[in-house]
Amino acid sequence: MNFSLNEEQKLIQEAARDFAQTELLPEVIERDDAQRFPKEEIKKLGELGFLGMMVDPKYGGSGLDTLSYVIAMEEISKIDASISVVMSVNNSLVCWGLEKFGTEAQKEKYLTKLSTGEHIGAFCLSEPEAGSDATSQKTTAIDMGDHYIVNGTKNWITNGGTASTYIVIAQTDKDKKHKGINALIIEKGTPGFEIGPKENKLGIRGSDTHSLIFNDVKVPKENRIGENGFGFKFAMKTLAGGRIGIAAQALGIASGAYELALKYAKERKAFGTEICNHQAIAFKLADMHTEIQAARLLVYQAAIDKDTDRNYDLSGAMAKLYASKVAMDTTVEAVQIHGGNGFVKDYHVERLMRDAKITQIYEGTSEIQKIVISRSILKKN
Repeated sequence: MNFSLNEEQKLIQEAARDFAQTELLPEVIERDDAQRFPKEEIKKLGELGFLGMMVDPKYGGSGLDTLSYVIAMEEISKIDASISVVMSVNNSLVCWGLEKFGTEAQKEKYLTKLSTGEHIGAFCLSEPEAGSDATSQKTTAIDMGDHYIVNGTKNWITNGGTASTYIVIAQTDKDKKHKGINALIIEKGTPGFEIGPKENKLGIRGSDTHSLIFNDVKVPKENRIGENGFGFKFAMKTLAGGRIGIAAQALGIASGAYELALKYAKERKAFGTEICNHQAIAFKLADMHTEIQAARLLVYQAAIDKDTDRNYDLSGAMAKLYASKVAMDTTVEAVQIHGGNGFVKDYHVERLMRDAKITQIYEGTSEIQKIVISRSILKKN
C-alpha cells in the first residue's frame, strides 16, 4: 500500500507544523504550568479549518479525509497535546458523530458552528462508575413525551468548562440495558446543568477537564441523535474513529520527544564527543525511530481504512494500542537521553512524558483495545 502523501496533504502537514511552531510553542510551558485553557490558540486553530477537518464544506468544514486529519494531529501534538486533544474531540467525537448520525436540523444548528470553531464540543460518556464499562450508565434520560429529563454526573470530560455543545450519553430504559441508552445534545446554560471543578491532572494540563452535573435538565426530543435506543451504538461507532485521532496524538507526542532527543544528542558532549556517538545513546535513537515509524504506519492504515469505508475497529484499536505505548516508551527514553536536563521544564521532554500517559487511558484504555483486538482476530479465525 502506498503511504506517500499527496500535494494537498503535504500542504496541510506544513500548515499544521508552522502553526504549532510559531503559535503554540512560545507559551506552551506557561500554559502547562498555569493549567490555562488555550482559548486564543483554539480560536486561531478554528479559523485555519482544523476543528472541522472532515466536515462537509456545506456545514462550514474543510471536507478533508481522515489521513489529512491525523497528519495535522501529529504536528500539533508534537508541541502541545492539550490543544490537540481539543482538536481530536471536536473533530472525531462531536463533529463526525453529528454529521454521520444527526438530523439536518441538528447539523444546521450545531455542526455549522462546531466545524468552524465558533463553538467547541464535548463528548460525555464516562461516569464515576462507567469508564471502561460504558454499558453501566447511571445518568438517566427519562422520556416525558416531547422531552427528556436528565439526571446524573459525567466525569473526566474534555472541554467540560469551555464547550457550548455537549453530546451526553444517558440511560432511558434500564431494562433494555445498552439498547435503552440515548445520545442527547445539551447546550451550556440549560437550567439544571452545572459544571464541576476543573481536574488537576498529571498531563495535558492546558486542556479543560471537568465533571458535569445534571439536575432535572429538560432536553427536547429533537436533540436526540438517532432513533430511540441508538445511544450506545452511537458512542461505540464514534469512539472507534476517535481512537484514530488519539493514536495520532500519541504518535505526535512520540515524534516530538524523539526530535528533541535527537537534537540534544547531537549537541551535548560527554567523554570528548557528542553523546549520539556513544552506542548506548545511538541504539536508543535507533529504537525510537523504528518504533515511531511502525506506529505511523499503523495510524495511517487505520485512517485509510476509515476513508475507504473498510471496517476500522481493528486497525484503529491496534493503532491506538501501539502508538500510545510508543509515546510512553519514547518520552521516557527522551528524558533519559537528556539526563538531568530532561527532568526540568525548559527542555520540554518531561511535559511530553506526562502528556503521553493519558493516551494509554482515554477513549478506551490499552486493556480495552486488547479486548477489541482479540475479539476481532478470534472472530476471523
